[in-house]
Amino acid sequence: MNAGLAALLVLAGCSPALNWREVRPEGTRLNLLLPCKPDKAQKVVPLGGRATPLSMLGCDADGATFAVAIADVGDPLQAASVLALWQDLTLANMKATRASRQLLLLNVPGASPGIPVTRLQAQGQRGDGTAVSGQAAYFAQGSQLFQVVMYAPHITPDVAETFFSSLKFE
Repeated sequence: MNAGLAALLVLAGCSPALNWREVRPEGTRLNLLLPCKPDKAQKVVPLGGRATPLSMLGCDADGATFAVAIADVGDPLQAASVLALWQDLTLANMKATRASRQLLLLNVPGASPGIPVTRLQAQGQRGDGTAVSGQAAYFAQGSQLFQVVMYAPHITPDVAETFFSSLKFE
């Protein structure tokens, strides 16, 4: 473990409910920290005007859901428009109000240059109508598109910072 990673874990408070571990989604160069052992899933979704395979890693810890989803659209020139669509779909699914949306800064070392890295937070509702806070990041590397999300009744800033600042490509 490098010194920076160790410092992040200390800053996050090392809550016993959060057992941070480095994860690399299969078939990608992305590395990130998840606070629990992730489950894997795959499905095909309509994204960018065509059926697109989507692979996911995710887990629940300390009342929050953490996940990364990867879609390969086959053409890096489609990345920016499909990422924008994906972001809009996510906000619509969580019934996020426009007033609650806020852009946050994020740098993902190794992400495709020229394609915006977007991180946002919003307040919305789960499918059962309960309130939820969400933070999500959207970025690309080549034709691979990434969505990294965290949902919780209340998002703790230090936990979100540990999660999102861990994103990097190797």
